[in-house]
Amino acid sequence: MANGEIPPERASFAMPRLTPEQRQLRASIAAHARWSQENPAANASRGQAGLLAKFEREIRATDPALPDAEVARRAESARRAHMARMAFASSKARAARKAGDGDAA
Repeated sequence: MANGEIPPERASFAMPRLTPEQRQLRASIAAHARWSQENPAANASRGQAGLLAKFEREIRATDPALPDAEVARRAESARRAHMARMAFASSKARAARKAGDGDAA
């Protein structure tokens, strides 16, 4: 069986191929349905706490002897750098889309 093909026993469960616009609409519907039933602030704070914990783990892995206050300071700096990198990438993508460039990433 070629890569990407659906085995015959699963063919009845196969999703029809969707255009990019249809996939975007489907994802938007799912997101709106989710946020109509949940508190986004609780999920956002959980996500931010998890991201900060990831940076703390990475910093402790490089230097386990650091005091907790220094780990916290460095983790917050790593989080800010991460957010700045994402904002920069987003800015470049928006500029590329505005210029009509197909490669927005």
